[in-house]
This record gives sequence, structure tokens and C-alpha cells, in this order.
Amino acid sequence: MSLNNNLNKVLIIDFGSQFTQLIARRIRELGVFSVIVNHKKANNLNIFNNKIRGIILSGGPLNVYDSNKFKFNRKILSLNIPTLGICFGHQIISKELGGKVKKSKYREFGLAQVKKVANSQLIKNFFDKKNTNNVWMSHSDHVSKLPKGFKVIASSKNSKFTIVEDHKKRFYGVQFHPEVTHTNKGKILLKNFLFSICKIKKNWSAKHQKLKLIKDVKNYIGNNKVICALSGGVDSSVVAQLLSKAIRKKLICIFVNTGLLRKNEEKQVVDTFKKKLKINLIYVNAEKEFIKRLTNVSNPEKKRKIIGNLFIEIFERYAKKIKNVKFLAQGTLYPDLIESKSVTGSQTSKIKSHHNVGGLPKKMKLKLVEPLRFLFKDEVRKLGLELNLSKNIVFRHPFPGPGLAIRIPGLITSQKIKILKEADYYFINELKKNNLYNKIWQAYAALLPVKTVGVMGDNRTYEYICLLRAITSEDGMTADFFNFKKEFMQSISNKIINNVKGINRVVYDITSKPPSTIELE
Repeated sequence: MSLNNNLNKVLIIDFGSQFTQLIARRIRELGVFSVIVNHKKANNLNIFNNKIRGIILSGGPLNVYDSNKFKFNRKILSLNIPTLGICFGHQIISKELGGKVKKSKYREFGLAQVKKVANSQLIKNFFDKKNTNNVWMSHSDHVSKLPKGFKVIASSKNSKFTIVEDHKKRFYGVQFHPEVTHTNKGKILLKNFLFSICKIKKNWSAKHQKLKLIKDVKNYIGNNKVICALSGGVDSSVVAQLLSKAIRKKLICIFVNTGLLRKNEEKQVVDTFKKKLKINLIYVNAEKEFIKRLTNVSNPEKKRKIIGNLFIEIFERYAKKIKNVKFLAQGTLYPDLIESKSVTGSQTSKIKSHHNVGGLPKKMKLKLVEPLRFLFKDEVRKLGLELNLSKNIVFRHPFPGPGLAIRIPGLITSQKIKILKEADYYFINELKKNNLYNKIWQAYAALLPVKTVGVMGDNRTYEYICLLRAITSEDGMTADFFNFKKEFMQSISNKIINNVKGINRVVYDITSKPPSTIELE
């Protein structure tokens, strides 16, 4: 999508950090428009215009002395624009301005305590009464010598130069990641940079976002028809409604029942979008095709690829039946892109494949429309409300594109799917009955490929283990498990075991993200 060149903005230069998009998100949360550019593109100084009021250099997996892997145009630091370096970005500023960076004797990964050394506009209200704060570190290199004109603002046990500044030239560096929720008051530090140092005014909201995206979609699609991959989840629902507002009757939604959906989900989708919202919807029952294609497949990456490829095949099949279709719309979000590949072409690590990311075969004659690709889940929800979607749709928990296939590790069978649908149904319903559903970012049941011995009515059982997962999060990039009361856990365990044949044991996943992912596969 095109950028709004009429808005004052913050330019984020991406060096391949998994957290770069979180920086953009935090800035947008604070009501300021931001743009991410690859560090290679940033070397062209022509992109720096008078609308750029601040520059942020992201973290990254590289070493500042890897000159063969990246080059940084030092002239960027001569533009007289306030600049904040985060982690790797902090090291770049120091190195380019005459300081030194070297390997740390002790690496810092995870929480670390930082102690205030001096005052600065950057840290107003950031530290507690003891002048300390807990921040999220992720580095093995550190600044060993500051450039001329810089002073230390805060230090940690293993990083003397944790927060530094050259107040006169408006250069700032932090060794930790303020954009990550694990950093206490990280948003306050970014707020100080935006408003106290960059002097930028709030200019971004869900309403601005809606108007901009509708305009971008109209300009991009023109008078052509669009097929929307509708699943009934939040993302695809918002995409469908957005496209409906932008192109109206030129939108054709196709809903593919993979057989890997939650219980009764196919009926809910048809009732909502075809009957209530009056959107042109084609329903395709492809349960048998997907189950057949997944037979004897246990590798999670193969599952995702099979589902994604078949999904595209079916779309291609139905696209041929509709004349003058040139676009395929998908509900791809920022976290999907981050975990799959770098959205800017930087050297990020691939975590897992997403069937709606880069999965279009070359033979497919449809261009891709992904209007939400630079949004996070909470931003999508706000946009959905702006588009007048019902709260039942907008606040629905995320559901992965591959569906229940990645919540059944190992081999998939029709029997396992049936068992899991029932278990998940009881779990979600109990959350709603106990007013817990809206307090949780995402919750689901999974069926582990393990059977255990149990006793029911004096009889021996040998059945599957059901794993329950419920997490709290702001953006899906980091997450913590929801702390249920013991009584609720006992109740839901009993309900599942007593009502779902095939399960005799229930366990609860208490792993955070990182180190785990939200889904099992």
C-alpha cells in the first residue's frame, strides 16, 4: 500500500530484527505515523524529506563490523534529524561516530536491571523511585567506548553504556528493546523520544487507517474483480468488509471448508456473511480433499505447505469460473510476515511457514491483495469496529490458516479431528460462560499424539491427552499464559474427559512466547 506523504512521520530503518515491526506498532499506538524501510533503501538519502521528524535504527542479527553483509550511509547521521538506536542500532551509532563495539564477555538475553546514572529527556518517568527499571535484552555485542560528545544515562551489570545520548546533536542509543512488552515502561521511553525530542504531533488513528486503506485498495484494484479468501476469522472478515466498502459488488468471497475448522464454524460463516451482511459468497466443501491430501503426513512444515497449496488450487479452480478476476485478497498480518520472512528484505530468521505468505504459485494468474499486512491483531480489531463489524466477529480469538491441522501434532485422521472439535468446543464455551473469553488473547485445545492409561468406572482406558492453551498478549509477538483459578481448571478438565470420548487426560501449557510459539506447529 502507498504511504501517506502528507503526514509527518518517523522513519524506522530495519536491520533484520524480529522486533522491528513492534517498533512501528508502538509508535502507531502513540498516535504517530511510521514507515519501515530496509537499511539498503535507506542508503539513498532521497527518501529523507521534511516530513521525517525522527529516525529509529532497529536491532538486528548482524555484527556492526560485518561490512560485507550490510553498509550504513554515515550521512544519515548528518541530516539533523533526531535519531534513536535500539540494540544493534545503538551500536551502529556509536561505531559510525567514532566509538567502539566489541563482543560481550557476558551475553544478555532476557530481563536485566538497568540503573539510572544521569538525567535525560529520553528517560522522563521511565525509572522507579530507586532509579532502576527492568528491560528486555537480546545481545552478545556491546558498546565498549562512546563517541565524543556522548554521555552515559543508564547502565546494567553487563552493559555500562545501556542508555546514552548526545543531547546537542540529538543522538540517543539504548542497548535493550523498549518496543517489547517485557521492558517495563518501554512505551514511555518511545513517547519521550517522539514528543519531547522529535516534537512530533499525534496524527494517526483507526479512522485514518480505514480511510487510507480504502483509498489504497481503490487505487490498486481499479475496476477489476477481487476474490477474497474468507475464513470467518477476524482477519479475513475485516478484509472482506474493507473490500466491500472500497469496491462493493466487484468483491466475490470464497469460503473453503477444509474440514479443519472449529465445530459448526462453516454454518456460522455462511449465516453471517451471506445472509446477514449480504456479501457475494461461494461456499466450497472440500473436507474430503484436505483429509485425503494430509493422509500419512506428520511433518508440520509439510502440513502447512499441503494445506496452503491445496487452498490455492481450489481458488484457482473457482477463479476460472469467474470472468475478469485479477486479484486474490488475504488476511495476512504483520506477525505472519515476521515469522515467515522479513517484510523488508533484511536478514531475519524464518520461524515457520504461513500458508498465506508467499504461497502463490507462479502459474496462478491472480495478483495478491493484502491490505492488513502491516497491521497487528489489535489494530485489525480497531479497524473492524471502524468498519461497523459486529463485536462477536471483531473480538473473536485468532485462528490459524491451517486450522486444526497444526493443533494435532503428528498424523491427522478424521477421528482425531472429531475429538478435537468437541474438546475445543467445551473449552471455549466454558471460557464464555465464566466471562473469561474477552480477557484472553487466544485460547484453544490441542490433541497430543500420545495415549495414556486412565481409569473410568473401574475400567482401564487408553486414550489421548488434550492440551489446553490460553495466553495473554498485546500483539501476538510476545505472550504469557493465562493464570486460571484451580477451580476452573478442575471444572473444564472434568467436562472434557466426561463428554469427549477419546480423551482421558487434560494438561495446561504454561510456556510463554518466547521461547515457544503460540501454536504447537
